[in-house]
Amino acid sequence: MPSITALANPTRFMAYSAKLLPWLGGAAAILFAIGFYGAFFAAPADYQQGQTIRIMYVHVPAAWLGMFFYTLMTASAVGALVWRHPLAEVAQKAAAPIGAAFTLVCLLTGALWGRPMWGAYWVWDARLTSMLVLLLIYLAIMALWRTIDEPTQAGRVVSILTLVGFVNIPIIKFSVDWWNTLHQPASVFRMDGPTIHPSMLWPLLVCALAFSLFAIWLHLMAMRTEVMRRRIRTLTILAADRADRAPSALEGLAR
Repeated sequence: MPSITALANPTRFMAYSAKLLPWLGGAAAILFAIGFYGAFFAAPADYQQGQTIRIMYVHVPAAWLGMFFYTLMTASAVGALVWRHPLAEVAQKAAAPIGAAFTLVCLLTGALWGRPMWGAYWVWDARLTSMLVLLLIYLAIMALWRTIDEPTQAGRVVSILTLVGFVNIPIIKFSVDWWNTLHQPASVFRMDGPTIHPSMLWPLLVCALAFSLFAIWLHLMAMRTEVMRRRIRTLTILAADRADRAPSALEGLAR
């Protein structure tokens, strides 16, 4: 098994990720089939929420992954600023669109779930508001990556913004404990055990694992694309530099 230091080398990362991607994709597809079967056929409807409870099997994994990818970006930002790992900036840049997409899915499915439960698609609930702030932070980071052309300089600025924005993650997590919100407290990861019935819990966990493997597959693909983009940029700069030097050398010979 390669070490993290070994994987920090872009060439080794490209080789290992190419071998891992088919397995991740296949495992995610199998788990999606099992999880969605459990969610839509095996799991019962909720005695209060009825069939709308099935939105949970997409909404909850999307919320988890929206926060997970920002946490991943924060760890990558530390790696870029402190240890200057070659792939830290790549991992951070590749994670932003994926995290933003899952956060958007979380907000959209939450609106569809909230309409029959709360009577409105949107309320300024503490958790809803903090998730919206997370989406805005994602969008700001993605815009900042595009604003600065030089990758190293962009990576430093984005890393600082990412670290500042991480304060929103514990706010999302503990918002239901700190404020009176419409969201219920944690019902899966609890010290005294989950409060969800096993017939609903196992499809939720399988769907969460399926979405997680799919998200990791997307992240690796995005990282590979970014590595290739940076390599092409470097080769283009070198080729342009050689082209600029060639006329100067010919002029020197003419003299």
